[in-house]
Amino acid sequence: MTLTADIVDLDSVLDSYRKRADQALKTFLPALDQTGTSLESAMQYAALNGGKRVRPVLVYATGRALGAPESVLDGPACAIELMHAYSLVHDDLPAMDDDDLRRGNPTCHIKYGEAMAILAGDALQALAFTTLAVSVRDQLPAETIIAMIDELGTASGVQGMAAGQAIDLQAVGQQLTLSALEQMHHRKTGALISASVVLGAMCSDQSDPVLIGKLRQYGEAVGLSFQIADDILDVVGETEVLGKTRGADIALNKPTFPSILGLDGARDHARLQRDKALGALQGLGPQFDELRALAEFVISRSS
Repeated sequence: MTLTADIVDLDSVLDSYRKRADQALKTFLPALDQTGTSLESAMQYAALNGGKRVRPVLVYATGRALGAPESVLDGPACAIELMHAYSLVHDDLPAMDDDDLRRGNPTCHIKYGEAMAILAGDALQALAFTTLAVSVRDQLPAETIIAMIDELGTASGVQGMAAGQAIDLQAVGQQLTLSALEQMHHRKTGALISASVVLGAMCSDQSDPVLIGKLRQYGEAVGLSFQIADDILDVVGETEVLGKTRGADIALNKPTFPSILGLDGARDHARLQRDKALGALQGLGPQFDELRALAEFVISRSS
């Protein structure tokens, strides 16, 4: 299942949404030197230091498909990216994956020290919630805002990203089954990506439960295909292109999709997830073509 050519000018879409997210992030992040420490600098470094902005793009694309103004989507898009930035700072720490490079630059703890990186991650997580709550305070009903905060918290905590990371740490040196690996990454990567789609939908007045269910299925499949692509790139990509050390997962003896399925099998599995994502959007109109194109884009990174 593939898209016909030229349905969406995806490069233009990505560029537009990424630029908007970057500008909005600058308004939500704290100004430098408020505390007389390097905390604000470390937060800005972690959040503004490049990145694909896949999660904000999904917020914008979903919300716009349902008629939500971009001005309403800015806060949720930034909240999800701030949460992601916090997770990367902590994920790179010596106690976790012990990475020196992120997005082609020294990781936050290499540049600012381990203690300040931990604090920056803590502050970014807190800022994600306040950004989400305050940014839409005068634009959405209170019950919707509460539901959005619940969505972000659930995707980030013990039912989502944090749990996936915990499973990942304990899986080092083990050979997981495909099902167990998928469940780990549904939490570690997929939960926040799925939440991005759902938050975008919640910014509109068309977010009925059936539609939310379809979009959640789309997000879960895109999240898994995104992780499979990352696993493949860890094997075949170049450090200069990846922006992080090639072969890091192999060096840590982590279970990955290529280690279980082989490279060709992993690519086939990514395409299967792509097809599931597109299938979840079946019956929805052309306003969702940006989401369809994004499902294709995610796996094209590793083809």
